[in-house]
Amino acid sequence: ASTPLNEAMAGGLLRAALLGALAASAAGVAVDGREKALRQGGRRSFVQSMEFKQVLRICNAYPFSSALDISMNSDEALTDYPLQYTHCADFKPELHPGDRVEFKVGGSSVGTFTISALPAGDAVLMLVIYRHDTVTTAVSFESHVFAAARAPQLAVLDLYKGPQKSEMRIQDKVTKDADGNVTTPRSELLRYDSVLAVDPGAYEVTLANVPGGKHVLTEPLVALPGEAYVVIRCGVAAEEGASYPEDVIVFPKSPESKLGGAPRRAPAALLALAAAAATWLQ
Repeated sequence: ASTPLNEAMAGGLLRAALLGALAASAAGVAVDGREKALRQGGRRSFVQSMEFKQVLRICNAYPFSSALDISMNSDEALTDYPLQYTHCADFKPELHPGDRVEFKVGGSSVGTFTISALPAGDAVLMLVIYRHDTVTTAVSFESHVFAAARAPQLAVLDLYKGPQKSEMRIQDKVTKDADGNVTTPRSELLRYDSVLAVDPGAYEVTLANVPGGKHVLTEPLVALPGEAYVVIRCGVAAEEGASYPEDVIVFPKSPESKLGGAPRRAPAALLALAAAAATWLQ
């Protein structure tokens, strides 16, 4: 979809072409044959609609024993196989405002998300389904748009439902120097419900209970230039039914081999707020 500015620019091109043809006709230049060829499709028009590369990234942070079937507008299946809990996947359907993303378990609907608007540019559209509360099995959604950016971006979400308090941190991947000594990694707190930029590189995301700092788990994160990542704390301490322990989703799982010679700076801080690079939709 074109923005008003794009529409104004296209209109200007059309008006310029029309004025050029009139001027050529007044000067005695034959333009009838060219216009006929254009009408018959003999030439390709230079006025074309803009096409954007938009990826729909869906994460299942809904703790449940059965995986989720996902479809668009009831009739277009997105998944070849159900999406398991703690898993994510990228899809490239043709998206339009008003499209409905539907989630089902065994043929029964568990929730529907309606796309209200789309960005006018290349983007990753993230959609996360998760548990609404500890009492019922109702679902909720979080959505976010990652605009194109050179630096790796991280959306950090806390979708865990329960009394346990924990914090997530990002640190350099632990390595050893030439003498076999373990290096001391830089480490910073990942603030929930924020979007951050990070230097390209190999990192680890850690989850620890607070107070006390009891380590829960560690997940690797390889941050590639231009990629958008989601880091999610999930799980539920259900008051009825099965409970699921705290877990961390990191997606996508980029291979470290793709880092290659990606430039790395050595700032005092690992992270920078990427306020202008992304937009929360909910």
